[in-house]
Amino acid sequence: MTDHRMTRNPASIPHTIWSADGLRRAEKEAADALGLTLYELMQRAGAATFDVACDNFPSATHWLILCGHGNNGGDGYVVARLAQAAGITVTLLALESDKPLPEEAAQARDAWLNAGGIIHAPDIPWPEEVDLILDALLGTGLTNAPREPVASLIDRANAHSAPVIALDIPSGLLAQTGATPGAVIHAARTITFIALKPGLLTGKARDVTGVLHHHALGLESWLSAQTTSLQRVDASQLEHWLPPRRPTSHKGDHGKVVIIGGDHGTAGAIRMTGEAALRAGAGLVRVLTRNENVGPIITARPELMVHELTAQSIDEGLAWADVIVIGPGLGQQAWGKQALRKVESVRKPMLWDADALNLLAINPDKRHNRVLTPHPGEAARLLNCNVTEIESDRLLSAQRLVKRYGGVVVLKGAGTVIADEAHGIAIVDAGNAGMASGGMGDVLSGIIGALLGQRLSPYDAACAGCVAHGAAADALAARNGTRGMLATDLFLTLKRVVNPDVIDVNHDKSSDSLTQ
Repeated sequence: MTDHRMTRNPASIPHTIWSADGLRRAEKEAADALGLTLYELMQRAGAATFDVACDNFPSATHWLILCGHGNNGGDGYVVARLAQAAGITVTLLALESDKPLPEEAAQARDAWLNAGGIIHAPDIPWPEEVDLILDALLGTGLTNAPREPVASLIDRANAHSAPVIALDIPSGLLAQTGATPGAVIHAARTITFIALKPGLLTGKARDVTGVLHHHALGLESWLSAQTTSLQRVDASQLEHWLPPRRPTSHKGDHGKVVIIGGDHGTAGAIRMTGEAALRAGAGLVRVLTRNENVGPIITARPELMVHELTAQSIDEGLAWADVIVIGPGLGQQAWGKQALRKVESVRKPMLWDADALNLLAINPDKRHNRVLTPHPGEAARLLNCNVTEIESDRLLSAQRLVKRYGGVVVLKGAGTVIADEAHGIAIVDAGNAGMASGGMGDVLSGIIGALLGQRLSPYDAACAGCVAHGAAADALAARNGTRGMLATDLFLTLKRVVNPDVIDVNHDKSSDSLTQ
């Protein structure tokens, strides 16, 4: 069964991601370039899986291996042969088909049989003493829900008490999108081969992959010479985005950010955005809001400059600011609409969130000086579709938003997707379920706004801001768990995360010290 506690992917997994289709085409090209056969790659995949299984489940003595009718099943046959040779009891179940096995998978099956292995039908009773299950049923070519009898095997594996290791990808998880249209393996660990696939990092991936391992199968030299339009971003890269400040720098060097919002009853949203901008290093932050919010916000955070939003104050604020953030608590009434009309023609870097996005959906326009940060519901309104359609292909949804609205799009969620026309797509590998609480988006808006003010490009500010946001939450969760985490709790750790020259946010001990 899946370990639903917070898990963190090993630092060794790569930052490049390949599309599922592109990787299938590239596999043979890479093998040919290095003088390898596809069967040799299959043997390496099986050996890598065997090592992960032995390293992480050394006391498991009876392995159940589920083999599909493809090359993923061929990997399973290799694992079975290695395990049996090592004295481990192996029960191997294989799917049957009228079609012949692919050549490499047939070689692996024959090697298993020649080693005295037995192939059982998929409907046999499972031995009671099984203490590890290996999923080699379906590979990266799946594009819809698993059919019978695969779906039943997946359900049986999930119901069993033994942990599951998935080979390349948990069966039932779509490699390109991270969607789970039907039954899906809930793995304790997944070892993926050659390169990361986007579906391992976004969508429903975190529910089902467990700890993610990677093995390039000896193709590292070929892979390093290739370029892709997809990347994984994580806390190890914060040092690149956030170098130490010059000793002689002053507040004017680090950005003047104006934040607009906080209609009746939503002072908390704009206050969180303002403090987040300060904690992320903005030099000066001015908040324009309802008059009733001015006193409480100044009392709570006196470092903020807080003014009533009027025609004069917004003109002055827009002229003063280097960066504009609008949307948190803005509302969709005349007050918020008038503010947005003032902002929309400004050419300075800006971020639109929350009700600014809802108003944008009513009156769409396209501009390139803007970061948009929708959650799936807001993205659905922006694209005039439903949330299910957004979540079924998060990468495509982000690309559609960029095409329609321009700028940089941050599609929030587990495995946040960041896209623009120039850089392609990044998937954020940071954050946890504790962030599923009100106000987290307001904090993110302040962080990205602050980084825009510190002269990061909109794309880099979005990437670094999302990573810092998630890393701050991960530091909290490492100590206290995920349940009960508040958006304002992130301020405790955010100021340390955005100073990566002071502390390594990837190291387990330093993550704990972040909350001291």
